[in-house]
Amino acid sequence: MAWSTQGIAELAGTTVNTVRHYHRVGLLEQPDRMSNGYKQYQVRHLVRLLKIRRLRDLGVPLDQIDEVALDGDSSSEALKAIDADLAVSIERLQRARAEIQAILQGTSVTGVPAGFEDVAPRLSKQDQSLMLIYSQLYDDDAMQDLRKMVTEDSESVSREFDELAADADETVRAALATRYAPTIADAIRDYPWLTDPGKHLSKSLEVTQSTVVESLTALYSPAQLDVLARASVIASGLLKIELATKDEHAP
Repeated sequence: MAWSTQGIAELAGTTVNTVRHYHRVGLLEQPDRMSNGYKQYQVRHLVRLLKIRRLRDLGVPLDQIDEVALDGDSSSEALKAIDADLAVSIERLQRARAEIQAILQGTSVTGVPAGFEDVAPRLSKQDQSLMLIYSQLYDDDAMQDLRKMVTEDSESVSREFDELAADADETVRAALATRYAPTIADAIRDYPWLTDPGKHLSKSLEVTQSTVVESLTALYSPAQLDVLARASVIASGLLKIELATKDEHAP
């Protein structure tokens, strides 16, 4: 009994293009041809093709199929490595399903990075977007610190900043900057990497700096940016005074 490419593909539950691809990558040997040029697949081809399909169904990548020795004893090391990869995939999918269920039940949100769901209500829409962007720029340790900063932040001052009118006058902005400065000073003191983030970057410093500037400019109003700039200057002054005081009392 001999089969055509179409016939063996149908028997194996696959497609003609897939059979041809297996030929190209060397997983399936070419069959003999009849005098008219048509291929003649034999039982050995069908068995080989079914073994390939079996391993593919188990999640074995195409480029690793030869490593598990289709025609002999399977390589335990290759299979262990594949099993480890599958375990990682399963864990990722389980987390994804849990997250989707939480979103459906209204206990999670998609507008913040993973791990920020419980602090999302404390963040404005702009802050949520900024955290999503930060998650692509900073490592996990930095993101954990940012999450702590959100929980430690003064909600009243943050709310004032979020609700600051775009046309807020000089007096309002100056007063808010003064109230906001201690929060910034506390953050810099507790998390020194904020002023020297090199070890926590997942992108280059140049890309990070330009992305942060672009993001802040796009997400916040000129009045809010002015308050941030003023508050940062005041915070720097507060930290200098604090350092000088410590030096005076140092033994």
